[in-house]
Amino acid sequence: MSRKIRMGMVGGGRGAFIGGVHRIAAAIDQQIELVCGAFSSNPEKSRLSGEDFFLDPSRVYGSYEEMILQEKELPEDVRMDFISIVTPNHVHFGPAKLALENGFHVVCDKPVTFSVDEARILVDLVEKSGLIFALTHNYTGYPMVKQARDMIREGKIGKIRKVVVEYPQGWLATKKEDGDHKQAAWRVDPAKSGMGGAMGDIGTHAENLAEYITGLKITEVCADLTSFVEGRRLDDDANILLRMEKGVKGVLHCSQIAVGEENGLNIRIWGETGGLEWHQEEPNTLIVKQLEGPATHLRTNVGTLSPAAMAAARVPAGHPEGYLEAFANIYRNFAKCVQARLAGTEPDPLHTDFPTVHDGLRGMVFVEKVVANSKGTEKWTKL
Repeated sequence: MSRKIRMGMVGGGRGAFIGGVHRIAAAIDQQIELVCGAFSSNPEKSRLSGEDFFLDPSRVYGSYEEMILQEKELPEDVRMDFISIVTPNHVHFGPAKLALENGFHVVCDKPVTFSVDEARILVDLVEKSGLIFALTHNYTGYPMVKQARDMIREGKIGKIRKVVVEYPQGWLATKKEDGDHKQAAWRVDPAKSGMGGAMGDIGTHAENLAEYITGLKITEVCADLTSFVEGRRLDDDANILLRMEKGVKGVLHCSQIAVGEENGLNIRIWGETGGLEWHQEEPNTLIVKQLEGPATHLRTNVGTLSPAAMAAARVPAGHPEGYLEAFANIYRNFAKCVQARLAGTEPDPLHTDFPTVHDGLRGMVFVEKVVANSKGTEKWTKL
């Protein structure tokens, strides 16, 4: 390839948090360039956002429909190669579906869609079209998460017995949605967020992380969801017992009313001969526990790590790597796969390591079953 992969963005205009994260992450490896966008449902705001990013005004669009259909008519050496969707949950499906139907690859923020039915449609479109679809479960991009996964694959802690994954936050401990807080407002609105509040927002990250590292699917759930803040229509706290493949038992806890917590995603996994522990707020350390002897700390870019972990590490040991770099690893791998597709070659297997539309469907089914179990009377609900 003699050029960068060309990106169009849906959402992420002025005042949006996650759009800036995606643009930074996409640019880190200089494999991707932003060439167009429909940055807001408000055409004027989209136009002003395009000015912020120094884009050609003719390629700043008033809607995602306009962008996708007009970009398709441009010459192949000019048009975008893929779209990046960075909107609230209820505006994921429309642009993803239209992009796939018109031959464009897709990067989409999580959760993949508003409903399970929408997720199934996207899976079908991806399978029929053969297009590349990446879902930004960014925590899978951390080097030590990949190290943990590869150690489990190699049997370093023996047969897995138990998994505990947690994601506590405290930012919604009060009813922020009643004020001028855009991020809070849409996350607690069933018409925009979907059936899950904390579950859809951060519970899906915990579910995905547990399945990614262990390589095991969650098969049954026993759930207790709560809306602690009076008047809140969606859950802000969840406590879930898990049954996973191969007889593994687990616990998933997520909360947005855990006062004082920031983004405390962490996971502990115990096998017959050892254990692993990783914390997102200290992402460059993986704690390895032994049946006999002291725990050891593996560190990013120190010593011999797995090929995937080394490929995900970016700076010399001791230099902090974190959230943006993890996001960038997903974008880099996605870009390498698109480049291989355009060149008619097979991508390096290391570059196929990113969440897909199938992971998105898993997440949506998980949320649906958790909500149903919490509301219903049966003890265990199968996924």
